[in-house]
Parts: sequence; structure tokens; C-alpha cells
Amino acid sequence: MLHHLGAVVFVILAWWLSTGTILFAAGRQNPNTVPVMMVATILAITGIAGIWLSAAMDDVSGTYLGFLSALAVWAWHEASFLTGTIIGPRREACPAGLEGFARFKAAFMAVRDHEIAIALTGVLIIALSLGGGNLTGMWTFLLLWAMRITAKLVLFFGAPHVAVGMLPQRLAYLASYFRTDRTSAVLPAFIIAMVFVFAVLCHSAATASQNHDAISMTILATFLALAIIEHLFLVLPVSDSALWRWAMPREARAGEVAGDITEPKSHAGSGFADSRSVSIMPAVKAAGSRR
Repeated sequence: MLHHLGAVVFVILAWWLSTGTILFAAGRQNPNTVPVMMVATILAITGIAGIWLSAAMDDVSGTYLGFLSALAVWAWHEASFLTGTIIGPRREACPAGLEGFARFKAAFMAVRDHEIAIALTGVLIIALSLGGGNLTGMWTFLLLWAMRITAKLVLFFGAPHVAVGMLPQRLAYLASYFRTDRTSAVLPAFIIAMVFVFAVLCHSAATASQNHDAISMTILATFLALAIIEHLFLVLPVSDSALWRWAMPREARAGEVAGDITEPKSHAGSGFADSRSVSIMPAVKAAGSRR
């Protein structure tokens, strides 16, 4: 039981610190993003190597190595987004009056390159992991990716509370793609599905015959629980940005105090793009919007 509790605490601290660190380093308004991306790239390369090595480690240390390695790789994608290094070809506010597929296309073009980069990374990680006895790193990355997609869909169809204050000024135009005039009907369906998977992971953790498998399932279950909470924050009148206020730029903190953090001054058009993309969780949310 202590091993499980230790894994839960470890995941929560890793999630909180990694999100705050990325926000602090990449969310600054300083246009010189080269040092940030250099460090992030080194971490990502190390993370890829760590995922590959951990796949062959049938012990607890390999489980933790795989988890941390996946976070390091994901951090590179978050840093590349926040710094504006890899986003999409459309870097302007959504035009007014777009509907249907035109709306979706405009939104996708705002984040296209970022999403392609994540997909390619996912394929690489799967190729490096399959055949190994420890797939914690692979499943952690895929879980992050899946929760990002569900958050985007929820926000595309509507979510009233989006922490736009956590976007750096260079990405302020993305606020025009947020739909905040409704609560998406798909959210309950996603929550039910996630809770079901969470229950399966908890059962697997409790019944695993190997200690490293039990810890792996505990880590994934805890991470999924955090994702569920972050999805709920999209519709609750409470912002989770307070968890990372210490890492936010001064102007973002000022905006939060002024009450602007959950109500973007969006344009008439809509689409989806990353909203709180600084979170290591999909928690790195992207959104479609229409005010």
C-alpha cells in the first residue's frame, strides 16, 4: 500500500512541478526562445532514450524511468508550442462568421504543425517500446495525447471556463478560437469513459502479480485522475491556474486578478487551438470556440 501511495504522490508532484517549470521557462514574453528550446530538446532526446531503455527494465526503477521520460518528451512539445516554435501556419484570430467544416479547418490550421509533431513522436515511441516488458513510458505519452484530444473536442463543442490568462502574449490570438458560450454535451460521455478506464487501471494495480506492473498501473491511474479533474475545470466556475500562479508571467497574474482568465474576449468566429497548453496534462488543452 505504501508503494502505491508513494507512486500517487510522485505523479502529482511531477505533474505540478513539470507544468509550472514549462510555464515559467516557455511562457515568458522574451522573444529569445532559443535557450528554452535547446534545453527542451536535450531533455526530449534523453526522454526518448529513457523510454527505449525502460521498455526492457522489468522493475520499479524502469517504471519510474519510463514515466519521467515520457514527461520529458511531452515537455518538448509544450515548450515548442508556448514559444511559438511549432504551432501551425495560421497565426491570426479566427475570422467572424465561420461555421461547420470551415470553422474546423481554420482551427486545425492554427495548431496543425504542433499536432503532426505529436503524432510523429507517438509513432516513434510506439516503435521503440513494443516488444518490451515495461510499457509505462509509451502508455504515459499515449495517455497525454488521448486526453489532449478529448479536451480539444470538449472545447470545440463548448466549455465556459478556459484559463486564457495562461497563454503568453505571442499566442493571444488563439483566444479567438475558444467557444465559451455553452457546455459541451460530449463532456459527460468522455468523463464516463475516462472513469471506466480509471476503474480498470485501479483494478489492474490491485491485482497485478508483479510489483513494477502494480506501480505502472497506479501511475497511469493517478495521471488519468488528474486529467479527469482538469476536464472538469473547463466547466466549473473555478480556475485551476492558481496552482501555477507562482510560475505565470506577471501580466498573466494581473489578468487573473482582474478576472479575465476564464472569459476570453473572443471574436465571432471559432475553431480549436491550445488553451492552457502549458499544462503537462492535456492539461495542455486546445479548443474550439464561439462567443
